[in-house]
Formats: sequence, structure tokens, C-alpha cells
Amino acid sequence: MSATVADIVGVVEQHYPPRSAESWDKVGLVCGDAEWPVTRVLLTVDITPDVVAQAIESGANLIVAHHPLLLRGIHGVDGAHPKGRMLLEMIQHRIACYAAHTNADIAPDGVCVALAEALGLSELTQLDPRPRERLDQIICFVPTDHTDAVVAAMAEAGAGKFGDYDRCHFRVSGTGSFRPLEGAQPFVGSAGEVEEVTEDRIEMVLPRGRRDAVVAAMLAAHPYEQPAFHVVELAPTDTSHGIGRVGTLAEPMSAADFAQQVADALPPTVSGVRLAGAPDRSVRRVAVLAGAGDSHLDTARGAGVDAYVTSDLRHHPATEAIVWADAPVLVDVAHWAAEWPWLPVLAGLIESAVAGVSCDVSRINTDAWAGAYFSRAD
Repeated sequence: MSATVADIVGVVEQHYPPRSAESWDKVGLVCGDAEWPVTRVLLTVDITPDVVAQAIESGANLIVAHHPLLLRGIHGVDGAHPKGRMLLEMIQHRIACYAAHTNADIAPDGVCVALAEALGLSELTQLDPRPRERLDQIICFVPTDHTDAVVAAMAEAGAGKFGDYDRCHFRVSGTGSFRPLEGAQPFVGSAGEVEEVTEDRIEMVLPRGRRDAVVAAMLAAHPYEQPAFHVVELAPTDTSHGIGRVGTLAEPMSAADFAQQVADALPPTVSGVRLAGAPDRSVRRVAVLAGAGDSHLDTARGAGVDAYVTSDLRHHPATEAIVWADAPVLVDVAHWAAEWPWLPVLAGLIESAVAGVSCDVSRINTDAWAGAYFSRAD
């Protein structure tokens, strides 16, 4: 039995869970059917007309891209629109399309790690740690004969699930005490009288995105007019994920030599590699962020690195960054080139997990500035 789109997607999402993507991102299946058969996969940074043509010519059944084709969406699949035309061509040839973007950027076997390793860095740590999932803990106090109902309601709303287990919770019994005031309508007790009730303290962990739903479910199932509860934001314990990486070169080298090492390690582009800062500065500790990285210029400086490798550096942020006394040199590379080293990694993950499927890594240069480079002739 041949593999399907769902089989490949399962492998990709095991390593790069969609829930770990940024909230603005548009990851997942772009077009196609989960049950379509797959024998050949084309991997690319971007979906372009040339990439779609390559997929058709090579007989690929699935394109896995880093950048979502519909990150900036369209309102109709119109053949007159370039994105609409690409979608129509893929569907007409029964080629599915899937995107793994920011969820692949932060993973321990993802885009930034692939870039760091391609540049010869080791001893990698996160430049900007990002837990795979942010968690809360809810603690509430419930009369013992209502505990099961409240636990069930919170579990149904998304609390207490860990891997292959659900309804995970801790309970301990104690005595709750309160005095209803005038106007109260207590479940037990009378206004003006101190009441003591045997209660269970219930603790459950939940994804932060389910907080409102879990609290609402608890309040609806709880018998008290005003239940006692609180929610605590848990500190992240997963340190394997993060935006960017910091690593160490085997030996110190000048910034100029390091910039050349970067150029030698990445696919060639028209814009090449640009260096800002002193060419003779000694470089050993390096931060990398695949893709647009001027939002992390201050983070890189705060990490105490000698060099920061990223893409799409704008004039003003870059010129302001390099004048700091403790600023790293900046190494600016083409966006496409910085993210391309991940594609062979992804190919290996898919081929080792799904029998009968082969992967092609597209070498089509999808860099926007792939036309030509001109300089003044003096």
C-alpha cells in the first residue's frame, strides 16, 4: 500500500507541531487531499511558478515548502492571479502542498539549527528560547461529592491531557470554611453563619490557549455560587525550542574569514554575503537566525556574541546596531540561502520514516534578487 499525503504530514508535524507556530502564521496543508497517494516529494523554501513546473516535470505528488503560499492570502482561486494559477496547476496535477514555517524555525532539528551546523557551529543553545507549548495550572476547591463532575468538565474543555493520557489531575481533601453574607445564596450553609465543608483541592495543567474555556467549564460545573480558584502561569521547562541559535566555531577567525566561510557554506546568490563591522575582528561565538532577523539585533548583542548571521537587515536598524561598543559584527545573507540548508534535513526525516517515498530538494533559486547584480564601473 502506497504512502499518502497524511503519512508525510504526520512525519513533518511530529517534528514541527503546528501548534508551536506563531499565531499569525499559516502552516499546514495548503491544497490537496490527505488520502492522495505519494511516492515523490519536492522540498522548497518558496512556492513559485518555476517550482510548480519542477514538481510537475519530476512527477512529485507533494510539495513541502517552508514559506506558506497563502501567508498573504487571496480571496479566490483565480487563474489570472499568480497564486491562483499555481494552486490550479497543483490541483489539476493532483499535487498536494504543505507548509512548515515558524514551527520549523524554532525546532531542535529545524531551520535555524540547520543553518548553524552548515556554518560550522557547535555547542548550540537558543538565541531566544520559545517553549513548544505555554502551560497554565488551575487550582480549584470543590465539595468532594462534586469533584468528579468538575474534573470531567475541565478535562472536556482541554485540561489534564498529557500525551496518551487524559483527565490527569491531583486531588487532596481538606476543610473549606466560609461565612455567607446577606444577599448570598449559598449552596450549603446560611447567611451570617460560619460553615465548614469537606472539599477537594483539584490541580490540573492546561494549554494557555484553553484557559478561558477551562475556567468557564469549571464555573459551569461547580455547585458553589462563588467558587474559590486561581490560575498560575507555569515557567517553561522545554528548552529545546527557540528562535535562532548561538554556537561556537572550532577556532577563532577574523570576521572577514568568517564571512567567506558563510559564503562558501551557503548556496550562491546575487547579493552574496555582506559584512558590517570590523573585518579584522576576532570571531568565535556566533548567533544565527535564519530568515528576517533585524528584530533580534538587540537580543544578539545581549547574548555577547562576536557575530550575528541573519537576513533582510534594513539600513536603519543595522546602522544603529553596529555603533554599540559591545555590538557583534553583522553578516547579512540572502533569505532563501539561509533557509535552504534545512531542506536536506527534512528530506532525510521523511525518507527514513516513510517507506517507498523519495524526496527531491529543489535547487531553484527563489531569492527575490536572483536576476543580476550591477555595480558602478569606475
